[in-house]
Amino acid sequence: MLRIIRNWVDRLFAEEETVVLLLLIIAALVLIITLGHVLAPVIASLVFAFMMQGVIAQMTRWRVPRWVAITVAYLLFMSLFFGFIFGLMPLVWNQLTSLVQELPLLLRELQKALMQLPERSDLVSEAQVRELIGVAGVEVGKLGQQVVSFSIGQIPNLVGVLIYLVLVPILVFFFLKDKDLILGWLKHFLPHRRPLMAKIWLEMNDQVANYVRGKGIEIVIVGVATYISFIWLDLNYAALLALLVGLSVVIPYIGAAVVTIPVVIVGYLQWGVGSEFYTLLLVYGIIQGLDGNVLVPLLFSEVVNMHPVAIILSVLVFGGVWGLWGVFFAIPLATLVKAILNAWPTPNSSSIMGDVSR
Repeated sequence: MLRIIRNWVDRLFAEEETVVLLLLIIAALVLIITLGHVLAPVIASLVFAFMMQGVIAQMTRWRVPRWVAITVAYLLFMSLFFGFIFGLMPLVWNQLTSLVQELPLLLRELQKALMQLPERSDLVSEAQVRELIGVAGVEVGKLGQQVVSFSIGQIPNLVGVLIYLVLVPILVFFFLKDKDLILGWLKHFLPHRRPLMAKIWLEMNDQVANYVRGKGIEIVIVGVATYISFIWLDLNYAALLALLVGLSVVIPYIGAAVVTIPVVIVGYLQWGVGSEFYTLLLVYGIIQGLDGNVLVPLLFSEVVNMHPVAIILSVLVFGGVWGLWGVFFAIPLATLVKAILNAWPTPNSSSIMGDVSR
């Protein structure tokens, strides 16, 4: 038994590169789990720099000098970043505060609507409805307390938020300006002969960059289209709901289903069952349909297709390990795992590795 295990280990880690790659993976996991919250500004800056690389690459193809392309991309990032912080977030916060203040009234309206269910259906009893209302009331009370405690308890952290507002633009600038210099410095810590890493890098570089840029564009397009539609319909809390709909595209399949609930509830409590409510459902369904059938295939044509079960499992696993960032990078991380497994050397892969090295 020990001989079998030793032969298996020798076969998998016969090359220096495979050992280094395993150590890098372990070190990355340890950093993410232990220092993920500390490294959040760096990770966010890397994401933003990835998004802006598409602008730089396109302008470079148009024979624009690189320093001009970097300047334009950075100014575009600064406009979007501070426009979101100082333009959209105050509006969303005001609507969220208004929603929390009106939750008791909305809960009473929802209670009236739920009390009519036993009269319309035999599947729901009055006792079940009252129990549901009681649970909802307790949860709403907890939510109000959490919002108050959050607003008071986070005052000391405002200095940290201001530091992040300064730190992220600086990091994005240097990631854009010194990308080649940083990558060249990191190569000094890797083995000189690295065909396995080269194969994984070539497979992942375009896919991760395409995914990050595509997901950012999808969030903006879906969020803006939803906000314009909700404003046109005169729906309450349009900015807050549009932000939720835009961010829901980060979680495939699950996000769209979850965010539909508050949209339907707000529309029902505002208009009841009528023409306005049905128009809201129609417009919202059109946005989700165009996103899933037109926008996603257009933006993510270069990303490896994965089975929905694999996507959901990756969201659950990486989201549980890394929180929101794990959810955002679930598909690239799952693709990375797949690329590593496919590229890992086997007894029959020596010739392939030699070709990649050459």
